[in-house]
Amino acid sequence: MLSSLKCVLVVMLAACSSAAFAADVPGKAKEEDFYRILTFEIPKGIVLEIGAIEQLPGGKIAVSSRRGEIYTIENAFTDDPAKDAKFVRFASGLHEVLGLAWRDGWLYVTQRCELSRLKDTDGDGRADLFETVSDGWEIGGDYHEYAFGSKFDKDGNLWVVLCLTGSFSSENKYRGWCLRINSEGKLVPTCSGIRSPGGIGMNALGEMFYTDNQGPWNGACSLKHLVPGSFQGHPGGNRWYAEATNMGPRPTDPQSGSRMVVEAKKIPELIPPAVYFPYPKMGNSASGIACDTTAGKFGPFENQLFVGDQSASTVMRVVLEKVGGRYQGACFPFRQGFDSGNLALLMTPDGSMFVGGTNRGWGSRGSKPFALQRMVWTGKVPFEVHEMHARPDGFELSFLENVDSATALDPKSYKLSTYTYIYQASYGSPEVDATTPTIDRVAISDDGRRVRLFVTGLQEGHVHELHIEGLRSAQGAPLLHNAAYYTLNTIPTAETAAK
Repeated sequence: MLSSLKCVLVVMLAACSSAAFAADVPGKAKEEDFYRILTFEIPKGIVLEIGAIEQLPGGKIAVSSRRGEIYTIENAFTDDPAKDAKFVRFASGLHEVLGLAWRDGWLYVTQRCELSRLKDTDGDGRADLFETVSDGWEIGGDYHEYAFGSKFDKDGNLWVVLCLTGSFSSENKYRGWCLRINSEGKLVPTCSGIRSPGGIGMNALGEMFYTDNQGPWNGACSLKHLVPGSFQGHPGGNRWYAEATNMGPRPTDPQSGSRMVVEAKKIPELIPPAVYFPYPKMGNSASGIACDTTAGKFGPFENQLFVGDQSASTVMRVVLEKVGGRYQGACFPFRQGFDSGNLALLMTPDGSMFVGGTNRGWGSRGSKPFALQRMVWTGKVPFEVHEMHARPDGFELSFLENVDSATALDPKSYKLSTYTYIYQASYGSPEVDATTPTIDRVAISDDGRRVRLFVTGLQEGHVHELHIEGLRSAQGAPLLHNAAYYTLNTIPTAETAAK
């Protein structure tokens, strides 16, 4: 995340990302035609700078505040939450809660300093039993020492990703690490190399991912796969390998000024980001993660990931695939227009996505200091790129409606460019090593829903930015969002592409 000194700059840059989202053009479909945003009215006196959201039994949800309070909310799933929702303070006096998870009558709470669990033993709606589960990491009081906590994984573990002190150094134990805490409270060092997380969540297979933010050793914000034993890219916290005896030897430090694809071939533990969110085109501060496991209740994006952006006040969509044993994939604009800086996302089984916002110290396009909103599908299906997959000789796109063959077969309907980032100790990176591949020809599947782009000049390790302004649906409509950004860590072979 970004410091308060950058608030004005963040808001200015966030405005740049709006071009990737659906423009308000007369006669053109709008995002709200397909996904509505319902806004809660937060009672006066409650400063709800939301850090985490969880669903509770009985139709309630819990929301936490960066200021250390937790509220339960009744009637959160009605069509008019501004009128119907009832807020009850469940707990207070905590330390910047950025993770909530419910299990067996306990609410597990990731605070800046520890993982705790809370229970209401007398049924009055307020927590009266507080227990420490794990406090095996350290803090020093720096503004940036965030601790984001996950939901429970299939093995009963909670995962915590810890921001570096000052987002640069790791003088305090395990800053810049991912830790797992099991059901007995045992802490297991899991990944190193984290800089400044903005959220953590699982895909449909239960594999854990987190978002990291642009800064030292991070050319742009990105989505990263938390593979146990891996190095995520920032060497600032690697001094703690001496304590993390389960992790093996400390990996070789990367060479500043190199490229991620080059260093990943030299450092076996280093895993490149699965997806970059080009800065500022897709936003400036990637945040919470939610997976659509609602079996169609949230629309036609089952098992895809959704990622918030705090500064741009948006939700993005991500499609992943494995190539060469590692994840890579594409990000797409999805929904803008939220009231504050989106930080926490929660997808619930009924097909709702709760979005919690805060902009204190960070700045956001959404001008309210905090907000709680719920996004729901209207039942209408947008004309969108559904998925984008790499092939040895280009890309395959699938669509949510049949395409018009004349515009789909015209290479001029597509514009493709590539670039990468400097992998360096300095803050962030411009887009570098730009190329312009050639789309030689296009083919359409028999069902009219898939398009193959045959491309000369794919670039391993580059973001491939695709704009599809000329294509139309069979009914003549343009795409709701015509931009896609595919992070091509590995060009598939004929064998891997067939799997």
